[in-house]
Amino acid sequence: MTTFNLSAPPYFRGLDPDLPIRFYQRHLPHWRQDGATYFVTFRLADSIPRTQRDDLKRWREIWEKTHPPPRSEAQWHAFAHEITLRTERWMDEGYGECYLRDEAHVKLMSDSLLHFQQQRYFTSCYCIMPNHCHLVVKPSEGFELEGILNSWKGYVGFQINKQLDRHGVVWADESYDRIIRDEEHLFRVVRYIGNNPRQAGLPSSQWHRWVHPDWEAAGWRFQEVDEKRRGGN
Repeated sequence: MTTFNLSAPPYFRGLDPDLPIRFYQRHLPHWRQDGATYFVTFRLADSIPRTQRDDLKRWREIWEKTHPPPRSEAQWHAFAHEITLRTERWMDEGYGECYLRDEAHVKLMSDSLLHFQQQRYFTSCYCIMPNHCHLVVKPSEGFELEGILNSWKGYVGFQINKQLDRHGVVWADESYDRIIRDEEHLFRVVRYIGNNPRQAGLPSSQWHRWVHPDWEAAGWRFQEVDEKRRGGN
């Protein structure tokens, strides 16, 4: 088992207990803190089949009845963790059109994730799966995570539709995100991201992963492990 023993990599800042946290909730809960680094997952719209979406909806209805407002932060964290566990398992099964199997679409996505590097954000690592993406990103001052994600998804979705001569929604509306607490949490997140293709059973020829060279130089590389715990939590 790999032991965590690394110093913080360049441009990383975890959750600061002395700074305010903003919270809002749509279908999922979201926490925001200026200057923080996030673990983000966003997926294609058809990556979870209707049957599983209906199951998730029923589970949520039960959760809401058994956890009436006002809900604590701990309850919301537990809710988000359970949603992540369920949806990532389904995504790894490779449902949907999986537009990101196409090498041209992978390049389009990877180029977009780095297009405004160190201007609007600092992307430190990512993994592009056939129907979803994982990454670690820190928004630059003056830029919000929502705007960055909308820009990536809007541009790539438009280009995929254009290249395939189709119309319609490409991405699921909402993304999964979490403020990374500290270096040890980051270590688990990076390990999970790097191991996701293996865990999903993809051949190595379909592994599309990247770590910033400055992070690699500091020892923050993908570890070739069998990650049992999902979601990098």
